[in-house]
Amino acid sequence: MPLPVQQEPVSFMTDGRLEQVTGLVCVICEQSYPAEEAGYVCRQCGNEGILDVRYDYERVGSRLSRESLADDREMSMWRYRPLMPVAADAEVPPLTVGWTPTYDAPRLAAALGLAGVWVKDEGRQPTASLKDRASAMALVKAREVGADVVTTASTGNAAAALSGLSASMGQKNVIFVPESAPQAKIAQLLAYGSTVVLVKGNYGDAFDLCMAASAEYGWYNRNTGFNPYMTEGKKTAGLEILEQLEWNAPDAIFVSVGDGSIIGGLHKAMKDALALGWIDHSPRLFGIQAAGSDYLVQAFENNEDVLTKAPISADTLADSISADLPRDRIKAMAAVRETGGAYLRVSDEAILAAVPVLARGSGVFAEPAGAAAYAGLVVAAKRGLVGSSDRVAVLSTGSGLKDVASAMKAVMAAGSEPMVIEPTLAALKEALATRG
Repeated sequence: MPLPVQQEPVSFMTDGRLEQVTGLVCVICEQSYPAEEAGYVCRQCGNEGILDVRYDYERVGSRLSRESLADDREMSMWRYRPLMPVAADAEVPPLTVGWTPTYDAPRLAAALGLAGVWVKDEGRQPTASLKDRASAMALVKAREVGADVVTTASTGNAAAALSGLSASMGQKNVIFVPESAPQAKIAQLLAYGSTVVLVKGNYGDAFDLCMAASAEYGWYNRNTGFNPYMTEGKKTAGLEILEQLEWNAPDAIFVSVGDGSIIGGLHKAMKDALALGWIDHSPRLFGIQAAGSDYLVQAFENNEDVLTKAPISADTLADSISADLPRDRIKAMAAVRETGGAYLRVSDEAILAAVPVLARGSGVFAEPAGAAAYAGLVVAAKRGLVGSSDRVAVLSTGSGLKDVASAMKAVMAAGSEPMVIEPTLAALKEALATRG
């Protein structure tokens, strides 16, 4: 697809049908904007002034309840439409996004001495990661304003999500990813027919170029930590965890963190559910970062202001959570501090080790970023941050098939190797006897 000529920036004026939305509020200065006039960010605070969507919970509650959800046969993220910033008749992507399973994992719970462990498998999404939720929301909002092109920067998963869902709607899109992104993720983009820009640099470089390009050409910008509606898509994972646990909220939820948008979305889900009376307490949220990409862990441990803290130099094999400067860091830090959780770091070696442990203990095959959440739970259990009475959910954010090279490293490190034999029963017997 050829790049379009320069055009006017996308207008965000809507027709005012979002009656459930009371406005969008800046997370820094708390300036409020009507939904029909709000742009990407606060006009006073600039790009750091991320907006938060606010709802009329009385109106939402009149249309959506635990009882109505129990009767709803819409098994996708759109079952929560009255609690989302979209019109009732908005066109949504035809691919089924959301309502991924949350599995009980009693063997993992027993191994860690916990009352219960559940694993939510976002690898079951159409493009195999949680990022499909945000991309689905982005496409709805882009159609709402008549955008011709949608764009995003990504280490791979958000790119694949936007690419695949755009293909399902015939939506033009331009994707910026670091040149080092795993081939499996780049293959998805090309298969879906996206315009793919491989940037000779890291995620921060790709993000900055995407931001400049969207401003230059007027493309609709899907980037998390900039577009306020991405949180609203990602929060549906948290609402599903609550509903799938029959509204008996877990004591803690563990999730890996890169840009910070997913944990911010989980926090929003808990606040929504509390406001509507669906749960009686919020789980403690634990954000897990790779040791080589631990911006938020540093800020949490040192009580630093994430608005002014300088970027770090990120380096981790868990490419999906590699970020020099988490773009949604204000919401991400609030998620942990306001729920009494913590930010924890785990080494790349611990992340790789968690891949087969999680797979064998629950049947969920996670990419390194997804397995990082479980690696963090192991650390938390050892430190006594969770204990024998705690019920814990682990959010596995993407499929292990996203990064087969890392998966092979993980299983080899765990001592798992295939048997290579001649095609005879005798050879099989010998091999089995040798393996013991």
